[in-house]
Amino acid sequence: MIRAVVCDFGGVLTTPLEGSFQAFADASGIPLEAIAAALVAIHERDGVHPLHELECGRVSEPDFMADVAVTIGAALGRDIAMHDFTERYFAGLEPNAPMIELMAALRDEGYRTALLTNNVREWEPHWRAMAPIDDIFELVVDSAFVGMRKPDREIYELTVRRLGVGAHECLFVDDLERNCDAARDAGMHAVHYVAPGQARADIRSITGSRR
Repeated sequence: MIRAVVCDFGGVLTTPLEGSFQAFADASGIPLEAIAAALVAIHERDGVHPLHELECGRVSEPDFMADVAVTIGAALGRDIAMHDFTERYFAGLEPNAPMIELMAALRDEGYRTALLTNNVREWEPHWRAMAPIDDIFELVVDSAFVGMRKPDREIYELTVRRLGVGAHECLFVDDLERNCDAARDAGMHAVHYVAPGQARADIRSITGSRR
């Protein structure tokens, strides 16, 4: 029996993240391919992935953005500004009302609810402003504050432990299949979010509730 539903934030409770990255690229004139190449170059240089370090809170957003800007600038042969990335990123992101409403309904129906997100410490005020997070979720596990991230098994185990339920009693929802696979490996049920109607049907099928 499912007792708890654990949900991702970006791409599930919001519009797809790809649109926000593209909005920044369009406004800044920095190709997405250049950003991706810079992340690879920094990874090869440092031996750790810079985005993973950012999402685990081991590097600050300003330091991350400065490093990426310098790396892109060196590749493109011009000065690059990344200081407005966060503002432009969130300007291109919208709440996904059907999924927010579904998660609120599940809590009202008595399910334990948790938000499990790979995020950036400095972004917390921005994403929390997009939905009534504390009204919907009794628990928030943010990678930037716990020092681990999806799809690391430890973050799923931490979430289940903090909820006080068994992994087999949890349903996990995420827009990335690899994160769902990791949840299943940790003993949870999982729904790969593709669209609101599909996710709602899949969630209701697994929980056994038809509301």
